[in-house]
Amino acid sequence: MHYRTLGRTGIQVSPYCLGAMMFGAIGNPDHNDSIRIIHKALDAGINFIDTADMYSHGESEEIVGKALKGRREHIVLATKVFNPMGDDPNQRGNSRRWIIAEIENSLRRLQTDYIDLYQIHRPDPTIDIEETLSALTDLVRSGKVRAIGSSSMPASDMVEAQWVSERRGLERFRTEQPTYSILNRGIEREVLPVAERYGMGTLVYSPLAGGMLTGRIRKGQETDLRRARMFKHITDETRLDVVEQIIPLAEKAGLSMTHLAMAFAIAHPGVTSAIIGPRTMEQLDDLLASADVSLSDEILDRIDEIVAPGTDIGALDMAYNPPAIQRAGLRRRPGNERAAA
Repeated sequence: MHYRTLGRTGIQVSPYCLGAMMFGAIGNPDHNDSIRIIHKALDAGINFIDTADMYSHGESEEIVGKALKGRREHIVLATKVFNPMGDDPNQRGNSRRWIIAEIENSLRRLQTDYIDLYQIHRPDPTIDIEETLSALTDLVRSGKVRAIGSSSMPASDMVEAQWVSERRGLERFRTEQPTYSILNRGIEREVLPVAERYGMGTLVYSPLAGGMLTGRIRKGQETDLRRARMFKHITDETRLDVVEQIIPLAEKAGLSMTHLAMAFAIAHPGVTSAIIGPRTMEQLDDLLASADVSLSDEILDRIDEIVAPGTDIGALDMAYNPPAIQRAGLRRRPGNERAAA
C-alpha cells in the first residue's frame, strides 16, 4: 500500500480509507465479524479509518474502539459530529456546547484519548462558523484532537472558514470530505481546486455511487442490493442510463465495475483517500483487490466523454443542500413583489 500526505498536516494515510458506517445495526450487527473485517483491512496496509458518532447511534464508534485495541498508535482515526444523538435539541449541530460535550462521548466509545481528525459532518448555517472553529481550536490545543476537517461543505463556505481561521487566529480545516464518483463529479469544478489551493486533504465518500457502480444494479432488472429500497437515487433513470454506458467500458478494460470506480476516485490529484465501506468480508476482499488498478489516459478520456468533468448525474439522497435550496421562501419574493411593474 502506498501512502499520501493528508493535505499539509504531514500525516501519512493510505489511498483507501476504511469507512465504518456499515459496522453496527444499520449494516453488520455482528461485532466480532466487523472487527475481523477491520483487522483484515489494517493488515492489508490501510491505516486510515473514518466513522461518525451517529453511525448506528454510536455503535460504529464502539466497534472501531474495540478493534483498535493494541493498534491505536499506528492508525489515523477520524470521526464526525453534527447529526442528532438524542431528542434534546442541543444534542446536535456545530455549537460549542455540543462539540465540547460530544467529543467526550466519542472518545469514550472509541476507547482513546485523542482523535486524529475531528470533522463537522455537515455545515450548520444556523451557527457562526467562528463559534464552531473556536470550539474545535480548543480541542486541538487541549490535545484531544490532532486536526480538524469539514464534510459536504460548499466551496464558498470552505473559503469563508479559511478566512475566519486566519483573521481570528484559529485552527483551520485541514480536510474536506465530499462525495465523489464517476456519477458525481461536481466537486471537480470548485471544491477540489479550493481544497488544493488551501492545502487541504480530501477523503471522498461514496466512490461507488451508493452501490450503483458495483454492477449489481442494471436498468430494467431486479437487484438484491438492500439500499435500493432505501434511496431514490439508486433507481434514478438518468443515472442508470449512464451506468449502462460504463459497464461495457469496464468490460473492455478487463475490470470489474467496482475496480474501475475505485481507481477513478483516487486518480484525481486533489483526492487524498477514497472511503470504502464494506459490510462483509467478501466486499472488503473485492475492494482490496482493486488497490493495484491504475487507469490509462484512454479509459479516463472515455469516462470524461460519458460524464463530463465537473458534472453531477443526479444527486445522492444524503447529499447536502444549503437552506437556499431546501427552503422555497429563500428563493421566492413575496407574491406582491414578483412582478416587474
